[in-house]
Amino acid sequence: MTTLVADRQPITFEVQRAKWQQHRFVTVPLPADLADGQVLFRVDRFALTANNITYAVTGDFLGYWKFFPAEEGWGRLPVMGFADVIGSRHPQVREGERVFGFFPMSTHLAIEAGDATGAHFFDAAAHRSETALVYRQYLRTTGDALYQPSHEDSLLLLRGLFMTSFLVDDFLADRGDFGARTFVVSSASSKTAIALASQLSKRGAGTVVGLSSARNQAFVASLGCYDRVLRYDAIDSLANEGAAVFIDHSGDGAVVNAVHERFGERLVHSCIVGATHWGAAPRAATLPGAQPTFFFAPAQMAKRTKEWGAAGFQQRLGAAWEQFRATSERWLHVIRGNGPAAVERVYDEVLAGRAAPSDGHVLSLWQQDA
Repeated sequence: MTTLVADRQPITFEVQRAKWQQHRFVTVPLPADLADGQVLFRVDRFALTANNITYAVTGDFLGYWKFFPAEEGWGRLPVMGFADVIGSRHPQVREGERVFGFFPMSTHLAIEAGDATGAHFFDAAAHRSETALVYRQYLRTTGDALYQPSHEDSLLLLRGLFMTSFLVDDFLADRGDFGARTFVVSSASSKTAIALASQLSKRGAGTVVGLSSARNQAFVASLGCYDRVLRYDAIDSLANEGAAVFIDHSGDGAVVNAVHERFGERLVHSCIVGATHWGAAPRAATLPGAQPTFFFAPAQMAKRTKEWGAAGFQQRLGAAWEQFRATSERWLHVIRGNGPAAVERVYDEVLAGRAAPSDGHVLSLWQQDA
């Protein structure tokens, strides 16, 4: 049994949009009465990873701050979570349903439900209307082919980022890997990078090279999905005889510059996926080789859904997910945390890059009873 931090004062975690080290908890009054179509969630638990910091880095560019509006100057980071419906004025959404989707780091969330099917429903609120459909859908666990109760932690920690990596790999394969047989992946210890390397390795795309810090090099090498692992200070030792693709999860200008300079015109595609080194200096304004472009996962998802159909897309994703989830059990260490103090501590660790790459933090703002 759990109890809310304060049943009378539901809370949410916010960060300063201009200085993410500054954060606070604010009370969020619940609606006295739900309007027609509204649904009220009790947010059970959520994952917090370096991927969520990327949402802050690209919050204005890709609209992540629009998901859950806050007071001017403050933002509510989206996180993948499980929640239970505790109130509903929508005829196709029942109290007691459990769903998976994007939530703020909060105890509760009210949405305007729409387009309900047996598998999902969406938040139809105006402030989320310009965001991609995948970012505002809530998957019913009863209609979700990937859901198993015993795998909830893995789904929280890995499903969202695996989707991104699955789509990056598919994007590259769809374009013949731009003729490359070498794939350089920065922040190789990040979970998104591990998922991508696993996909590249599984389909035999070519040589997968991971770039990592000295601290994480041994861990990355132990995963088995990278053919070679180099420290950042050894980028100039990369073999550069053939065409290469660079997938950047670091956002570190010095790393991007070094990879581009090493391959020059042989770098046929440069893809920006994340920004784990969010505090690093920006890259040079002009670089040799293909110019860096940001990967927008919903665009590739929309393309494949149209080509394969929704069921075909889910079938391919589900098969790939189950393989990756099973292998992740060898290295993923799930750590549960409850209450505001745990959320603040883990957020500070992840933001500062102190979290161990094998650790997966699953958090809740609900205190456990003593």
